[in-house]
Amino acid sequence: MAQKKFASLIVILLNLGALLTALACPYCPYPTPRSKPPILPPKHPPKVAPPKPQPKVKPPSLPKHPPHVKPPHPPTPPTTKPPTVKPPYVPRPPIVKPPHVPRPPVVKPPYLPKPPYVPKPPIVKPPYLPKPPYVPKPPIVKPPYLPKPPYVPKPPIVKPPYVPKPPYVPKPPIVKPPYVPKPPYVPKPPTKVPPYVPKPPVCPPPLPPFVKPPYVPKPPYVPKPPIVLPPIVPKPPYVPKPPVVLPPAVPNPPYVPKPPVVLPPAVPNPPYVPNPPVVLPPPVPKPPVVLPPIVTKPPPYIPNPPVVVPPPLPPIIKPPVVLPPPPVPCPPPPPKAVPYPTPAPETCPIDTLKLGACVDLLGGLVHIGIGSSAKDTCCPVLQGLLDLDAAVCLCTTIKAKLLNISIVIPIALSVLIDCGKTPPAGFQCPA
Repeated sequence: MAQKKFASLIVILLNLGALLTALACPYCPYPTPRSKPPILPPKHPPKVAPPKPQPKVKPPSLPKHPPHVKPPHPPTPPTTKPPTVKPPYVPRPPIVKPPHVPRPPVVKPPYLPKPPYVPKPPIVKPPYLPKPPYVPKPPIVKPPYLPKPPYVPKPPIVKPPYVPKPPYVPKPPIVKPPYVPKPPYVPKPPTKVPPYVPKPPVCPPPLPPFVKPPYVPKPPYVPKPPIVLPPIVPKPPYVPKPPVVLPPAVPNPPYVPKPPVVLPPAVPNPPYVPNPPVVLPPPVPKPPVVLPPIVTKPPPYIPNPPVVVPPPLPPIIKPPVVLPPPPVPCPPPPPKAVPYPTPAPETCPIDTLKLGACVDLLGGLVHIGIGSSAKDTCCPVLQGLLDLDAAVCLCTTIKAKLLNISIVIPIALSVLIDCGKTPPAGFQCPA
């Protein structure tokens, strides 16, 4: 109702406004209308359009094909949908929130005021001391000039008289031992392999049934106690250090120059006296060394011992299977009896004639000592041998040269160590 009254009120106000505008000036003259311009004849004659021809009338068209009549559509049978069965409503379990644990209160430290301001003590400078007066250095006194001694020429060098070389003596020919043929080849007897005996099966113990441990619930939550800080102890008030009082400066004593150094008069060197010339005696040639012929005996042939095969093992009788808690393991088979091979005699694998020069040099070094010439002569010959074979070869060559073994062997073993060979500890030459 209020809206209708408000609308009718607006309509009345609009009508009153239009009436007031019409009755505002009843005596004012109306404005004169504008005069229309005179109608002039056209400049060009009007164009007359020609008459339009009458349209052609088409005869009525007959349909070429008869109209297509659709057959009646058979009615579709009604389809029945199975009813939808909704699952029963299962309410959700309620959400259990943990109990609210309040936070521990924050304990602020007590307020401590700043210490009062203490100004720094003034810096006390030491009193000013003037520099000592300048004292010039004394002049340098040079020693008196001494002339050089007169020149004495060196005496001439006297060479020893010329001694001709001894006549050339050729070395005796090397006599090789007679050729000894190798013994005939004897084939080894065939080795009999024992029959294969399968190992007994290993029976593992039965495993016990698996038992789960009982469920142990967790202990309830216990909040931590609040952290209580110890009370803050305020710092002691600042106490300034006392000013450093320096002792009064003591002026340096006046500079006293050192007296000049007086050197004694120079004594001239005595005149040069040359040494008398050294006269060497004439060299005496050494007689040629005649070596005896080397006769080496071949080692006796030792045939390999026959291989003894142990008798076959008896069949293993399995005991009846008993299931006690600890199972009894099967006994292991007895080990096979293998005969220990007899050790072969120690012989030198190379020709002892190659070590002749090395052993001759070792025999000459008994009273002199080991030098680099012994290493250069012996090391290339012993390079491809084992440690024990190299020691045996040296022993064989020393015996063939008829040298003293007890004296030469220590020198030969030290040469072996220098060549990178390590003979066994306590090595002795075989008899």
